[in-house]
Amino acid sequence: MSLDYEKMSWTDVRDQFRTWREETGRHSEEVVQLWVAVLEDKVHKTGNERHLILEQVIIAALDTARFDIATECTKQLALEFPGSLRVMKFKAMRYEALEQYDEADEVLDAIIAKDETNAAPRKRKIAILKARGRRLEAIKELNEYLKKFMSDQETWHELCNMYLAEGEFGKAAFCMEEVLLHNPHSHLIHQRLAEIRYTMGGVENMESARTYYSQALKLNPHNLRALYGIYLCCNQLDNSRAVSSKRKELQKLSQWALEQLLSKQTIVPLEAAFGNLEIKSN
Repeated sequence: MSLDYEKMSWTDVRDQFRTWREETGRHSEEVVQLWVAVLEDKVHKTGNERHLILEQVIIAALDTARFDIATECTKQLALEFPGSLRVMKFKAMRYEALEQYDEADEVLDAIIAKDETNAAPRKRKIAILKARGRRLEAIKELNEYLKKFMSDQETWHELCNMYLAEGEFGKAAFCMEEVLLHNPHSHLIHQRLAEIRYTMGGVENMESARTYYSQALKLNPHNLRALYGIYLCCNQLDNSRAVSSKRKELQKLSQWALEQLLSKQTIVPLEAAFGNLEIKSN
């Protein structure tokens, strides 16, 4: 985005900052440049928006590694709101951006001590563990977090991904089932759970995967990945002696899925798509 800083007044910059906040856009580089070029010396004129602008600049400064600007703006807020948890959060963010993780942990612990119901600092502590490569500790902390905030779907999803990275597919499936409880009509969650079960292998998991793929296709008839999954699951089960009584039904469903795939004239070759179905741990 190109802005002519020389022609912009401080009111223009204020209005531009407000627009970006309302659009939830960060525009970090532009925010920092406009702050330095125009608004830094005029921020006291912005009235009630001053604190919002300072917070916006802090985040933009951290994004662009302008720690001097972030520190100065944080100091201004700290002078007006000493002991504020919001200001402490920005201090922790600065330490984290500087990779001073021990100091960031201390500030986050102080925030949690003052407000045990605050979920954000607990998540930041887990993010720090991940940044340090301590994934097993991060998984442990995620489990502790979910004991207190059981309805946090985002965290269940994150824990699922971390279990997948560790090859713990059974635990990953459990996490995705929790997500499914909150979003029973999401075809993508049914598909994700089906993929995990398919990767686990075995007759029981293949049956489960086929069921989830079928539900995903029911919720979204255009979900080609679900069709691929149904075709693969049926072929796997058809080759298993344990379900010989259902062989005709499986062959019929497999043929139907293949016909549906061919009728859609997919661009991606079937073999390539099949190869992408299994979930591989990082």
